[in-house]
Amino acid sequence: MKRYSAFAALLAGVVATGMAACSPLTAFNALVPKDRGVVRALVDSPYGSDPRQTLDIYRPSGAAAGLPIIVFFYGGSWNSGTKNGYAWLGRALAARGFVVAIPNYRLVPQAPFPAFIEDGAAAVALVRQIAGKVGGDPARIVLAGHSAGAYNAAMLAYDQRWLGADHRSVKGFIGLAGPYDFLPFKGADIEAAFKGRGDPKATQPVNFIDPGDPPAFLATGSEDRTVHRRNSNALAARLKAAGITAVRKDYPGVGHAGLVTAIAKPLRGRASVLDDMTAFATQVTATH
Repeated sequence: MKRYSAFAALLAGVVATGMAACSPLTAFNALVPKDRGVVRALVDSPYGSDPRQTLDIYRPSGAAAGLPIIVFFYGGSWNSGTKNGYAWLGRALAARGFVVAIPNYRLVPQAPFPAFIEDGAAAVALVRQIAGKVGGDPARIVLAGHSAGAYNAAMLAYDQRWLGADHRSVKGFIGLAGPYDFLPFKGADIEAAFKGRGDPKATQPVNFIDPGDPPAFLATGSEDRTVHRRNSNALAARLKAAGITAVRKDYPGVGHAGLVTAIAKPLRGRASVLDDMTAFATQVTATH
């Protein structure tokens, strides 16, 4: 038990010192023990011609078919990040009975808004196309993400310009510490990603809520100093006003990066993020 606690403390130190602003989690990924009973079914599968337009897919071992799918978008202020730092997350979710896709996407400054949303839509289209080959059900998809990745997932879930007919397959949205209502643009990262890219209101997920849209699980940490919790409160209020289920949960003592790293095997005692998000995803993708 002492060895386990010391290892958890080491991982927490890595998060606190080097990754508090969602920088790539490659060091964390190398350190953390991963869930078993999972295979990486696809590696660097292209959904476009750019080197960044690739994705990985994880699924439970064995011959299971027709499983619900989670497409997870990582954070990094739209200017950093790599799917290679998130194998621990893909395996954690897949071990709970999901097919899990983790896409890379083009980054700022080379690809400001809406390029990273366009990439997300193309990634979802590929996942639906190949779902049967990796054991997934293309009609039961949950879009999820952390921080900037939660923004990407929210835009895909609620602004129907991007997914088109594929939008009907989205059964739920999971947002971990996402920015959904952040006008006016403030800060170098946000301005680089969004400023001068058309109508600012058309960049905000809260402005695209319609009755019948997918339900949401919106999580934040009480100690988050990177993305203010009012973003999740605002989105939850808009969803509820439209008659849409919005599960809103705040985890005490958890910071911005800690909200997603609590999904990792040694850190799950810090917050029940994995249990809560997979319970939500199971519920909204249940077949009737």
